[in-house]
Amino acid sequence: MAISASEISARIVEAVMAQKLAPGSRLGEQQLAMLFDCSRTIVREALTRLAARGIVTVSARRGWFVIEPSQDEAREAFEARRVIELGLIRSAGSTGKIEKTALRQLKAHLQREKAALKESDVGNRSFLLGDFHVCLAECLGNTLLADTLRDYTARTTLIAMLYQSTHDAVQSCEDHVQIVAALERGDHASAESLMAEHIGTVQSALRVQAPTDPLAQLRDALAPLNNTSAAAAAPKAKRRKPAALPASDSIPDSDPDSSTYLGALL
Repeated sequence: MAISASEISARIVEAVMAQKLAPGSRLGEQQLAMLFDCSRTIVREALTRLAARGIVTVSARRGWFVIEPSQDEAREAFEARRVIELGLIRSAGSTGKIEKTALRQLKAHLQREKAALKESDVGNRSFLLGDFHVCLAECLGNTLLADTLRDYTARTTLIAMLYQSTHDAVQSCEDHVQIVAALERGDHASAESLMAEHIGTVQSALRVQAPTDPLAQLRDALAPLNNTSAAAAAPKAKRRKPAALPASDSIPDSDPDSSTYLGALL
């Protein structure tokens, strides 16, 4: 059975969430077509969908690439997740306790997370920790927002990779356990507070560097040299007049203060 564009895009998102595709990874149409044994048209459709969802980007001359979120985009992605996830929990609180079937599904997901923490498969662990948020949205009864969260979770995974997150996977899993426990008690206010703290902790663990001066290197290179500035400031010593040379041996006088600076897939 031939693979569809939706299946290809789903595989790429899963690879991103599993940290198997790094920010800026090139996604060649021909290579993907060979890998999935399909036409480049199907691959292009899948990549176009992912571009609309903000997971990949395309350059007319260079091709398709996994996005490399800027610091502003990172901040906006976490803000979007905060609004969606806290809103989902608050909305669920107005309708009463979460259903037992949903709780069983969440607890089963937590068990898979805990098992993954004991294994060496970092990709599976990363995917499950991110997918918890998608699973939670589904269990709270909003499939549409679950799909949206999947994209935002993929983007924040890329952000964590790009900015070298120091967030502990074990702590992340424990946060999830506490959120589910609060939901099971019917304490949606605590669950909302725990989720806000969890997202904030993940965001604060990013090593986002302060904006750098784009002219710093050039500014340093073209700064006046200490000996040059000192020489310019100090009075010039009286130059001793050399003995006269025969006309045939005369050479042009040179400025002793002049100097030359040489700057240099899947």
